[in-house]
Amino acid sequence: MKPIQDSASKSSLLKHGSILSLLTFVSRILGLLREMTKASLLGTSALSDAFSVAFMIPNLFRRLFAEGSIAVAFIPTFKEYLLNEETGKAGAAEERREFLSCIFTFLTFFVSLAVVIGILITPLIVPVFGLEELDETVLLTRIMFPFLAFISLAALFQGILNSLRIFTPSGLAPILLNIVTILCAYGLSPFTKNPARAMAAGIFIGGFLEAAIQFPFVLKKGYAFFFVNLKRALGNPGTRKVLRLVGPTIIGMAAYQINDLVSTALAGNAGEGVVSSLQYSLRLQELILGVFAVSIGTVLLPDLAEYAKSGRWEIYNERLGGAMNVITLITIPITFFSLCQGESLVRLLFQSRRFDEASVRLTLAAFHFHMPGLYFIALNRILAPAFYAQSDSKSPTLAGIISFGCNISLAILLVRPLRGSGIALALSLSSVVNTVLLLLFLKKNRDIALGKTIRSALVYMLKMILFSAIASVPVLLLNSFFAPLFADRGRIIRYGIPLAAQSLIFAGAGLLLLLISRDRQIRGIIGMIRHKLA
Repeated sequence: MKPIQDSASKSSLLKHGSILSLLTFVSRILGLLREMTKASLLGTSALSDAFSVAFMIPNLFRRLFAEGSIAVAFIPTFKEYLLNEETGKAGAAEERREFLSCIFTFLTFFVSLAVVIGILITPLIVPVFGLEELDETVLLTRIMFPFLAFISLAALFQGILNSLRIFTPSGLAPILLNIVTILCAYGLSPFTKNPARAMAAGIFIGGFLEAAIQFPFVLKKGYAFFFVNLKRALGNPGTRKVLRLVGPTIIGMAAYQINDLVSTALAGNAGEGVVSSLQYSLRLQELILGVFAVSIGTVLLPDLAEYAKSGRWEIYNERLGGAMNVITLITIPITFFSLCQGESLVRLLFQSRRFDEASVRLTLAAFHFHMPGLYFIALNRILAPAFYAQSDSKSPTLAGIISFGCNISLAILLVRPLRGSGIALALSLSSVVNTVLLLLFLKKNRDIALGKTIRSALVYMLKMILFSAIASVPVLLLNSFFAPLFADRGRIIRYGIPLAAQSLIFAGAGLLLLLISRDRQIRGIIGMIRHKLA
């Protein structure tokens, strides 16, 4: 029976991963459209910097208290309750219901308190960033701060559904956020003092909808929960376990968020538009990360948690190694192509109205230093769940703190000579440090065959670097051919058609090299497609 279960699990991973990747792809495209809307309405102006900082502040707390906590502590703990029910433990269903009510009560109280305090102290936080639009930044931050409460509840609902291997509602939620923000940006701008306020209203409404769309699916599965006494919530064994697991992570995440705050403050003091240009560049990077790395990590965590708790380390190792190779197959070629065609990407996606030549130069400079770190950032998104599945939050926390120190030190050294590019380069280099540390810490677990996995990953990485470099040659040679053909056309045709043609050439060359070398990953994908079509 075990091989059948393992095969079914692998098929389930591919199925759910594909669905979530598709939904995340739509979400990230809409997120890119949201940034294009912002670029069109605000460019890299002082008002654009104000909106970027205002949205970043509640977003930092969201990553600290919502998404990180759910992934690190809630899912592994909730999985234990589910396993107890599956094994028929007496009173397991009642214990699970009590745990959900207690964690819901604690989370609601805590984030509501954080929102109130955040709104009150915003005028003390914002001046750190050295922005011109100080009063406007305070107002925008206060409008968007309740987003923290909505998104925290959405993260809890997502944790419940993901533990049950239900991923579609979680994939739909951010799609709603982006659609609403875009609609509000254009629809409310005529009625507000500036477009930034219209977009802030969209973030507020979209955050509410992220939670609202997932809640009915939780109830449909029979996982109702209620408010209980706060003392009772804090005394629940499951709540205490979540808090113990999340404690070290909050320290690590706090270091990460302080990292963002310091980097943004350095960018804000480096000149007008630097904050916004970094955000536009990161949006392009996050498009790739969100579609692949985050999707794979999200689907992988519940399975790894189950394999770790049941001692099925052979399957655990297989899943982890396979996920690392998939990330390599995706991110390294995209990095090479993006570096070759960065200017066309930036001009195609953002250049309009307020996004002028100066905006292009600022964003492109940051983009060229952000992209080399893509592979390592994506790898970190895969390696971190490998620790969380073992209920080990201390190791990734320590790695995060050390890489945070590296990032801040490098950013301070590089921001003066390179401005925004220096901050982008610091992030990429510190991501390499984080990856190395995670691998070293993971190696301590003797049940994980990491030596073999690392050797395989290094060989595959070098192979993909070589193939990507070869595939880049025709793309670079054809730049001079395409440029004069569409020089007098509009932005979409001038940059879009050459970019589409060159991406097909690059992909075709890369695929040919992979087929000639009989690449295992490609053969697996082709086999899966054939099976689906059969």
